Amino acid sequence: MSSDFARKLARRAGIVTILVSAAFLSACQVRPLYSESTGVTEKLGSVGFSEAGTRVGQVVRNRLIFLASRGAGEVEKPNYMVDMQVSSYVADTLLVQSSDTSRAGRATVTVSYTLRTTKDNQIIKAGSRSATSLVDFPSQEFAKQRAILDAENRAANQAAEFVGADLAAALSR
Repeated sequence: MSSDFARKLARRAGIVTILVSAAFLSACQVRPLYSESTGVTEKLGSVGFSEAGTRVGQVVRNRLIFLASRGAGEVEKPNYMVDMQVSSYVADTLLVQSSDTSRAGRATVTVSYTLRTTKDNQIIKAGSRSATSLVDFPSQEFAKQRAILDAENRAANQAAEFVGADLAAALSR
Protein backbone atom coordinates (compact mmCIF):
# COMPACT_ATOMS: atom_id res chain seq x y z
CA MET A 1 0.00 0.00 0.00
CA SER A 2 2.83 2.42 0.78
CA SER A 3 4.44 1.83 -2.63
CA ASP A 4 1.10 2.65 -4.32
CA PHE A 5 0.90 5.85 -2.32
CA ALA A 6 4.52 6.74 -3.21
CA ARG A 7 3.85 6.18 -6.93
CA LYS A 8 0.73 8.37 -6.87
CA LEU A 9 2.60 11.08 -4.99
CA ALA A 10 5.53 10.94 -7.44
CA ARG A 11 3.16 11.08 -10.41
CA ARG A 12 1.33 14.11 -8.99
CA ALA A 13 4.62 15.83 -8.16
CA GLY A 14 5.79 15.23 -11.74
CA ILE A 15 2.59 16.68 -13.17
CA VAL A 16 2.83 19.73 -10.91
CA THR A 17 6.49 20.22 -11.91
CA ILE A 18 5.59 20.09 -15.61
CA LEU A 19 2.74 22.58 -15.15
CA VAL A 20 4.90 25.00 -13.16
CA SER A 21 7.71 24.73 -15.74
CA ALA A 22 5.25 25.39 -18.55
CA ALA A 23 3.95 28.47 -16.73
CA PHE A 24 7.46 29.86 -16.30
CA LEU A 25 8.44 29.14 -19.89
CA SER A 26 5.31 30.81 -21.24
CA ALA A 27 6.58 34.08 -19.75
CA CYS A 28 9.76 33.88 -21.85
CA GLN A 29 9.78 35.89 -25.04
CA VAL A 30 12.10 35.15 -27.90
CA ARG A 31 12.02 37.62 -30.73
CA PRO A 32 14.40 38.73 -33.46
CA LEU A 33 16.76 41.53 -32.46
CA TYR A 34 16.02 43.63 -35.55
CA SER A 35 12.25 43.04 -35.64
CA GLU A 36 10.01 45.95 -36.57
CA SER A 37 8.11 45.74 -33.28
CA THR A 38 11.20 46.70 -31.26
CA GLY A 39 12.09 49.68 -33.46
CA VAL A 40 15.79 48.83 -33.25
CA THR A 41 16.43 49.58 -36.92
CA GLU A 42 15.09 53.13 -36.60
CA LYS A 43 16.93 53.70 -33.34
CA LEU A 44 20.21 52.43 -34.81
CA GLY A 45 19.68 54.72 -37.78
CA SER A 46 19.68 57.70 -35.43
CA VAL A 47 22.99 56.91 -33.71
CA GLY A 48 25.98 59.20 -34.15
CA PHE A 49 29.59 58.24 -33.49
CA SER A 50 32.46 60.32 -32.10
CA GLU A 51 35.35 61.24 -34.34
CA ALA A 52 38.29 58.86 -34.61
CA GLY A 53 41.83 59.81 -33.72
CA THR A 54 43.69 56.95 -35.41
CA ARG A 55 43.54 54.94 -38.60
CA VAL A 56 42.25 51.87 -36.75
CA GLY A 57 39.70 54.03 -34.95
CA GLN A 58 38.48 55.29 -38.32
CA VAL A 59 38.05 51.72 -39.57
CA VAL A 60 35.94 50.92 -36.48
CA ARG A 61 33.92 54.13 -36.86
CA ASN A 62 33.24 53.55 -40.57
CA ARG A 63 32.09 49.97 -39.93
CA LEU A 64 29.80 51.08 -37.09
CA ILE A 65 28.24 53.79 -39.26
CA PHE A 66 27.63 51.23 -42.00
CA LEU A 67 26.11 48.72 -39.54
CA ALA A 68 23.92 51.27 -37.75
CA SER A 69 22.53 52.98 -40.85
CA ARG A 70 22.31 49.83 -43.01
CA GLY A 71 24.57 51.51 -45.57
CA ALA A 72 22.66 54.80 -45.71
CA GLY A 73 25.50 56.87 -44.25
CA GLU A 74 25.93 59.04 -41.20
CA VAL A 75 22.91 60.73 -39.65
CA GLU A 76 22.94 64.55 -39.41
CA LYS A 77 21.08 65.01 -36.11
CA PRO A 78 21.48 61.88 -34.00
CA ASN A 79 19.17 60.98 -31.12
CA TYR A 80 21.92 58.87 -29.59
CA MET A 81 25.66 59.42 -29.46
CA VAL A 82 28.43 56.85 -29.05
CA ASP A 83 31.68 58.12 -27.56
CA MET A 84 34.43 55.63 -28.26
CA GLN A 85 38.12 55.19 -27.68
CA VAL A 86 39.95 52.70 -29.90
CA SER A 87 43.34 51.23 -29.19
CA SER A 88 45.35 48.68 -31.15
CA TYR A 89 48.35 46.57 -30.31
CA VAL A 90 50.50 44.25 -32.42
CA ALA A 91 52.49 41.57 -30.59
CA ASP A 92 55.06 39.06 -31.80
CA THR A 93 54.15 35.49 -30.90
CA LEU A 94 56.56 33.13 -32.66
CA LEU A 95 60.21 34.15 -32.23
CA VAL A 96 63.03 32.51 -34.17
CA GLN A 97 65.88 32.13 -31.67
CA SER A 98 68.72 32.05 -34.19
CA SER A 99 67.84 35.34 -35.92
CA ASP A 100 65.87 37.08 -33.13
CA THR A 101 63.00 37.80 -35.52
CA SER A 102 59.35 36.92 -35.39
CA ARG A 103 57.46 34.80 -37.89
CA ALA A 104 53.94 35.39 -36.57
CA GLY A 105 51.99 37.77 -34.41
CA ARG A 106 48.59 39.00 -33.41
CA ALA A 107 46.82 42.33 -33.73
CA THR A 108 44.38 43.23 -30.98
CA VAL A 109 41.88 46.08 -31.25
CA THR A 110 39.99 47.25 -28.17
CA VAL A 111 36.97 49.58 -28.33
CA SER A 112 35.68 51.26 -25.18
CA TYR A 113 32.33 52.94 -25.78
CA THR A 114 29.52 54.84 -24.09
CA LEU A 115 26.05 55.13 -25.62
CA ARG A 116 24.18 58.28 -24.53
CA THR A 117 20.99 60.07 -25.44
CA THR A 118 21.59 63.48 -27.01
CA LYS A 119 18.58 65.09 -25.30
CA ASP A 120 19.53 64.62 -21.66
CA ASN A 121 23.00 63.01 -21.96
CA GLN A 122 21.79 59.92 -20.07
CA ILE A 123 24.04 56.87 -20.33
CA ILE A 124 22.22 53.87 -21.84
CA LYS A 125 25.14 51.46 -22.16
CA ALA A 126 28.87 51.52 -21.57
CA GLY A 127 31.31 48.75 -22.27
CA SER A 128 34.45 47.54 -23.90
CA ARG A 129 34.95 44.99 -26.66
CA SER A 130 38.09 43.62 -28.21
CA ALA A 131 39.00 41.38 -31.12
CA THR A 132 42.25 39.67 -32.07
CA SER A 133 43.46 38.75 -35.52
CA LEU A 134 46.45 36.51 -36.21
CA VAL A 135 49.09 37.48 -38.75
CA ASP A 136 52.08 35.77 -40.42
CA PHE A 137 55.16 37.94 -40.85
CA PRO A 138 56.84 37.44 -44.22
CA SER A 139 60.56 38.16 -44.58
CA GLN A 140 60.03 41.27 -46.76
CA GLU A 141 59.44 44.41 -44.71
CA PHE A 142 56.77 45.94 -46.97
CA ALA A 143 54.82 42.66 -47.04
CA LYS A 144 55.09 42.48 -43.25
CA GLN A 145 53.71 46.02 -42.82
CA ARG A 146 50.86 45.25 -45.23
CA ALA A 147 50.06 42.03 -43.33
CA ILE A 148 49.93 44.01 -40.07
CA LEU A 149 47.55 46.57 -41.63
CA ASP A 150 45.29 43.80 -42.91
CA ALA A 151 45.27 42.10 -39.49
CA GLU A 152 44.39 45.39 -37.78
CA ASN A 153 41.58 45.95 -40.29
CA ARG A 154 40.17 42.47 -39.65
CA ALA A 155 40.32 42.95 -35.89
CA ALA A 156 38.81 46.45 -36.14
CA ASN A 157 35.89 45.21 -38.23
CA GLN A 158 35.26 42.33 -35.83
CA ALA A 159 35.38 44.63 -32.80
CA ALA A 160 32.92 46.96 -34.55
CA GLU A 161 30.56 44.02 -35.13
CA PHE A 162 30.69 43.23 -31.40
CA VAL A 163 30.01 46.85 -30.45
CA GLY A 164 27.20 47.07 -33.02
CA ALA A 165 25.51 44.01 -31.51
CA ASP A 166 25.84 45.53 -28.03
CA LEU A 167 24.28 48.79 -29.22
CA ALA A 168 21.39 46.98 -30.91
CA ALA A 169 20.71 44.95 -27.77
CA ALA A 170 20.81 48.07 -25.60
CA LEU A 171 18.45 49.99 -27.89
CA SER A 172 15.98 47.08 -28.12
CA ARG A 173 15.14 47.36 -24.42
